[in-house]
Amino acid sequence: MERVRLFDKTFKTFIPYDDIEKAIDKVADRVNADFKDCEDIPVLLCVLNGSIMFTAELMKRLAFNCEIVSTKLSSYVGTESSGNVRQVMGLTADITGRRVIIVEDIVDSGNTILELKKILAGKGAAETYVCTLLLKPDACRKDLHLDYVAMEIPNDFIVGFGLDYNELGRNLKDIYILDDSESR
Repeated sequence: MERVRLFDKTFKTFIPYDDIEKAIDKVADRVNADFKDCEDIPVLLCVLNGSIMFTAELMKRLAFNCEIVSTKLSSYVGTESSGNVRQVMGLTADITGRRVIIVEDIVDSGNTILELKKILAGKGAAETYVCTLLLKPDACRKDLHLDYVAMEIPNDFIVGFGLDYNELGRNLKDIYILDDSESR
């Protein structure tokens, strides 16, 4: 089991890249089935910075025309969600009248998705769908409808494949979990 050190914390391999790829293949198949005959051009909304890697991998597997738009929201400080979602960067294109597929790296509390859906409704999106690589069902206390979930995981802090600890670890191709054996 590989370990990585980021600042003051050690993480160990949790989900190998091969498993991530298989999960993305399956979720892309479901998105393709739902959008295969679409006449419009849906928007993939990449929620920066965390979902960059997932969005790129998902896009390569989509068999329909789509555009990519980005936005950036923030709610984490260190390893904890602050509970307050703030928009750091607005949408990079007009989405009025468009179908938008929100592409998220992880859904935990659900606060970011709820805030994003409000923002998109205010900007005139015709419909919104949520596609997330990871879901922490034990952390989600909101009444959310998620259209596409690649993997469910326990409510543990993770890094890698776009996810970070104070901006480090996003470049790791596997997903790592905090190594509790270090704190004993």
